[in-house]
Amino acid sequence: MASIALRDAEVIDEGRRFRADILIRDGRIERVGDLAGAKAERELDLKGKLVVPGLIDDQVHFREPGLTHKAEIATESRAALAGGVTSYMEMPNTNPPATTLEELEKKYARAAACSPANYSFFLGGTNTNAETLKAMDPRKVCGVKVFMGSSTGDMLVDRTEALESIFRHSPALIATHCEDTPMIKRAEAEARARWGEDVPAAEHARIRSAEACYASSSLAVSLARKHDARLHVLHITTAKELSLFTSEPLGSKKRITSEACVHHLWYSEEDYARLGHRIKCNPSVKTRADRDAVRAAVASGVIDVLATDHAPHTREEKAQAYFKAPSGLPLIQHPLLMLIDMAAQGAFSLETAIARACHAPARLFGVQGRGFIREGHWADLVVVDPGKPTKVSADNLLYKCGWSPLEGHVFSASIERTFVNGVCVYEDGKVRPDAPVGMRLTFDGNAR
Repeated sequence: MASIALRDAEVIDEGRRFRADILIRDGRIERVGDLAGAKAERELDLKGKLVVPGLIDDQVHFREPGLTHKAEIATESRAALAGGVTSYMEMPNTNPPATTLEELEKKYARAAACSPANYSFFLGGTNTNAETLKAMDPRKVCGVKVFMGSSTGDMLVDRTEALESIFRHSPALIATHCEDTPMIKRAEAEARARWGEDVPAAEHARIRSAEACYASSSLAVSLARKHDARLHVLHITTAKELSLFTSEPLGSKKRITSEACVHHLWYSEEDYARLGHRIKCNPSVKTRADRDAVRAAVASGVIDVLATDHAPHTREEKAQAYFKAPSGLPLIQHPLLMLIDMAAQGAFSLETAIARACHAPARLFGVQGRGFIREGHWADLVVVDPGKPTKVSADNLLYKCGWSPLEGHVFSASIERTFVNGVCVYEDGKVRPDAPVGMRLTFDGNAR
């Protein structure tokens, strides 16, 4: 493994911007500072460039196994590298679902064979697998995912006794999707009675309403408080839900945390007219006021973590009428560029964005040796050219689904290079065909 010296970079890390050199050796960051006199096998002059930690995306759907006509671990993890994401945590709602330790380990084995990004996988909670959750090792698995809405079959955990058991006994952090299914079903019935099957795309914001989100999120918070569980509420979309969380910094005393996703910070319901079901997702994109409130919560620390909820479907699937068009959109190739542009708009500082997308997931999940530009940590790094724009087009997308709601948008910056475990795996707009596989994330195991 070649030693690499990154020279004269503008580093953004732990709330600071500073000029520094970075020496990478044996996959890790050996020195940060002035490398005068130090020698490396490869030297890169990064004057005028930014260097940030690789993003740790705590919520993605790579669709494997069972849904590989939409995406695969191999394709989506390569797109992640192009987006500055060096580690990801993937969700259990595949086919078959990862609700047993056996199925979970099959996903780890697949990633170990084909994922150039670092990886972990959530174990899915169900109405009936409490004993399986108790047996998981929190040092090797990022957490337990509980769908308290927006799922079907046994993955929709809607029995009170099952929820109580999960919150009482889970040895790891519990990550929840919070929407109230009965409220949504009633709203769907009303919409179908008015419009039939072809419900306007913008109605999604009202069908999957702020009230449905709050009803479920508040239930999750009450269960976490009752059982002193570690709760992480995913993809917050409403101003109302923000009252459930605090701006207390991440640390041993903060047991209830929240996440926002880049598309909910980027889009508002005004965009349905232009993009239709291409931005249909669960929870829904809501009002501009909701979006701006969540942006402000990112800045204040009420929102702890930023992620993508990357969830690809084919163009043909998304082009269907409302009740058949699936929810979810591909995003993992552009989150860092989205955050850079939002920071330039004044939504929050870039230092804050890096804290929420890199440092916070590392702290929250106890990821070992990643998420910071620290001596001794693995060299998961992203080099950004702030003066080179990036235009999103179908021909430069790496997703298997081949489309993005961002097509045509021109970002102000570009991802120049991505390093994973000290290896430059993405540069000159391409993922290295011989990029080595990433590593399974490990955790400190102190979730309870």
